[in-house]
Amino acid sequence: MSSLKVMLGILAAGLMLSGCMQATHFEATDTKAFKPKDKELLAKVRYENTPVAEPFRRAIVDYHRKESPGSIVVDSDNHYLYWVMDGGKAIRYGITVGEEAMAWSGIAKVGSMTEWPAWHPTPGEISRLGVPTYVAPGPDNPMGSRAMYLYSGGKDTLFRIHGTNQPEYIGASISSGCIRLTNEDAIDLYGRVKVGTIVVVLEPKHGDSPYNSRLALGGSQTGQAGSY
Repeated sequence: MSSLKVMLGILAAGLMLSGCMQATHFEATDTKAFKPKDKELLAKVRYENTPVAEPFRRAIVDYHRKESPGSIVVDSDNHYLYWVMDGGKAIRYGITVGEEAMAWSGIAKVGSMTEWPAWHPTPGEISRLGVPTYVAPGPDNPMGSRAMYLYSGGKDTLFRIHGTNQPEYIGASISSGCIRLTNEDAIDLYGRVKVGTIVVVLEPKHGDSPYNSRLALGGSQTGQAGSY
């Protein structure tokens, strides 16, 4: 998919959602929560820090599913990640997700967490993308500022929730399967998560949308594609 098609898709999705979604409370980035290393490395980024389209900006929203507070729910269809809170609320983050053939769904746990991770591409990524076998941590690393590694059945799924050096693609499906947030949102989410946090990645067609709002209407529990 060309960059132009991706950007047009994000714009179209944003226009649809902005016309149909409920009122939300947008959350500005609190840079006071950044560590000195975060401030240092984010000041050195060479990518264009493109503003995220309004429908995909971090926001506190109503949430009526049955997941427990302190868990993560990923709605890949609609490019949202929810951090479930008490009182029927959640923090909603816009995300980039994998293309359909590279998507994963199921229930996992956060097995490990890293600040400013290195990138160790899989053999498939090296072959497909022509990338090196190792990319050192830093502001232009594709893993971004934070990484949360998903485990299922005690094994690494090879899927991660992490930052990105391509914020222009938040709201699109272009990655190699991992779940990307802006570096600022990755830092915010990382500060809430701990090892053992439950992560529910909804199956295709089981997510929220402005036309079939399963989340808003308290839809059925997500199917379990994997155990944890």
